[in-house]
Parts: sequence; C-alpha cells; structure tokens
Amino acid sequence: MRWGRLYFAAQAVLGAAWWVAVAGLPGVREATLGGLDPLVVAVLDVPLFVVGSALAAAGIRAAAVIATAWTLLVTLALAGYATITTEAGWGVVAMAAASAGSVVALLEVILGRVPTEWIMRGPFAFRVARPRQGRAVHVAATMLQIAVFWGFFLVAIPLVVVAAERRWDLHVALPEPVGVIGVVVLALSSALGIWSGLTMSIRGNGTPLPAAMPNEFVVSGPYRFVRNPMALSGIVQGAAVGLILSSWLVVAYAVVGSLVWNYAVRPHEEADLEAKFGDEFRAYRDSVRCWIPQRPALLG
Repeated sequence: MRWGRLYFAAQAVLGAAWWVAVAGLPGVREATLGGLDPLVVAVLDVPLFVVGSALAAAGIRAAAVIATAWTLLVTLALAGYATITTEAGWGVVAMAAASAGSVVALLEVILGRVPTEWIMRGPFAFRVARPRQGRAVHVAATMLQIAVFWGFFLVAIPLVVVAAERRWDLHVALPEPVGVIGVVVLALSSALGIWSGLTMSIRGNGTPLPAAMPNEFVVSGPYRFVRNPMALSGIVQGAAVGLILSSWLVVAYAVVGSLVWNYAVRPHEEADLEAKFGDEFRAYRDSVRCWIPQRPALLG
C-alpha cells in the first residue's frame, strides 16, 4: 500500500478521534472550534473529512480529491473565523497541517509520486549565469538576492505569522534571555549567509540563485565545512527570528522550511550539480556533510 493511502487512513482515524474529543471534552471543543456549533460543523465535516479520508485510504481517488478540497476550504474558513473572533486558533493550526499532508498525499495517490520538480520552474529553474558579466556584477546580484530573500522570508512572512499567532491567541511568551540568544544566533547565521553568497559569486562566477548559478564548482570558504552553508544559514536565521519575536510558530515555520528544502529542493539541486560537474561533485558530496559542519576535507 502506498504511503499516500496510509496517510489518509491515519487522517480518518485522527479525525474521528478529534470529533470524539470535541463531543466529550469542552476544552478541545473551545480550542479548536471556538463558538461554532459542533453539530452544524459535523454534518459536513464527518462525511467529507473523516469518511472521505477513509474512502481515499481504500483507493478511491475521487474521495481523495473531495477530502483534500474540503480540508483546504475548512482551513481557509477557520482561519478567517479565528482572525475575526480570536477563537479556534488551535483548530487552524491542526487543519493547516492536515491540508499540507492531504495535498501531498493526494499527489501521491493521483500521480504515484510527489512531483517536487514543479518547484524548480520559472525563476527557480536551474540556469547558469552568464560568465561575461564579471564578478562585480555577480556580487551585486548576489547581495540584491540576499536583501530580497531575507526581506521576504525573514521579515515579511515572520511578521505575518506572529500577527496571526497573537490574533489567534496562540502566543506563548518565551523567557527574555531567549530573545538575546536569538539576536546572537541571527548575527552569526547572517554572517555565514553573506560569506557563502560572496564566495559563490566571487569564486564560482555566478550567484546562489538557481536562475543564475555559478559557472565554476565552489569548494572554498564555508563550502569546505558543509555542502549547503546558505541553506543552513537561512534555516538557522528563521529559527533565530522566531526566538527574537518569541514566536513558536515562526520557529515551526523555519523547521517546515528545512524539511521542504531538504526533501524537495536539495535532491534536484544536487542532481543538477552532478550533471554539470560529474566526478568533482561526487567526490565533494562523499567527503563533506550536507548539514553538520566538519573539518575541511577538500580545499578550493
């Protein structure tokens, strides 16, 4: 049995268990549904979510589509309700997780796999930078990329997440020293990101962005210690921002981002590098770890 069907089976069981808890535990009902009438919600949710997930687990593709569509609709509706009323915040979190899982499982049920290559399209498609532009141009482009990406992923999105966390009454205050630790970690990880980007643009004659990748294989600077220093930097930065903002949801956002990058993006990136640089990349991959820094094994 494919794992997509197993996911829908687990979702059906957990959905049924949740409805039992809603019926018997006022705390669960209030945290996940707020002031909504559980009987009214159950009339649609039990057949479309619980039964639909069970039928999807049995291999009925139409049921998988219906269950996933309903899960997405409920997530959006519940998010709107929580934003207006400040109630049912935990229900939004639970349904958002169910939506993500349902979409991935639906793709596996319908297509037999998760087409992660869809991510690497448009501005994220792999293209080599034009070498004649010169290093100064690549350095300038790299710094612009860093400013744009950091502004979006480390400022804009976290601020939205924090606003939602507080509006949905999910905020849990962290001890004050945690924020100071976050500032230190953010500074160190940002320095690593800048070092990595500059090394890539100067030594690689390109930029870190997939649409303008380096022309030369880079094994110098931070790349001597870890294969993906910019990804490592970004993930740690995201977690540090979460600590600074005292937001567990931002930390969770960073963790989810690391999983997406590791399992959806990295395989395509490394396959592209292997196609371009062959034995040179394979030797590097076998000598330098992906995530955990180590003593330099190769020098550029």
